[in-house]
Amino acid sequence: MRARQSGVALIELALILPMLLIMTFITTEFGRALYQYNTLTKSVRDAARYLSTQSPGTKIVEARNLVVYGNTLGTGTPLARGLTVANVPAPTWQTVGTDPVINTVTVSVTGYEFRFLFTSAYGDNFGSANTPGVLTYSPIAATMRSPI
Repeated sequence: MRARQSGVALIELALILPMLLIMTFITTEFGRALYQYNTLTKSVRDAARYLSTQSPGTKIVEARNLVVYGNTLGTGTPLARGLTVANVPAPTWQTVGTDPVINTVTVSVTGYEFRFLFTSAYGDNFGSANTPGVLTYSPIAATMRSPI
């Protein structure tokens, strides 16, 4: 009886292993996408905080560099692969209210595309149907109150 069971576990492992590896890969890829989204959110928040301490309409280039590179000089590698200054529109300042008047500044990232390492698994495409393997994030924005 024992001789007839020899190798059954190996065959079961061979049948299940590809599915387990693909599931692990999918989980890892979506983890990377969430990590990139979190990185973009933090960089936009940092730039809005930076501009909230500046005079309205100034330091726009520095804020855009802060979003993309993590510093105001625009040196180094981008914080997210594929992120460029073109993804960061000019910040907007608004004045709301009458008593007291509240000044706000909004910084955003638009059109950022996260690229998966593979375009599909089990016949399902990652990302959109138009561009398999690419996930375009909706605009990410942060608004801060400015004391100036």
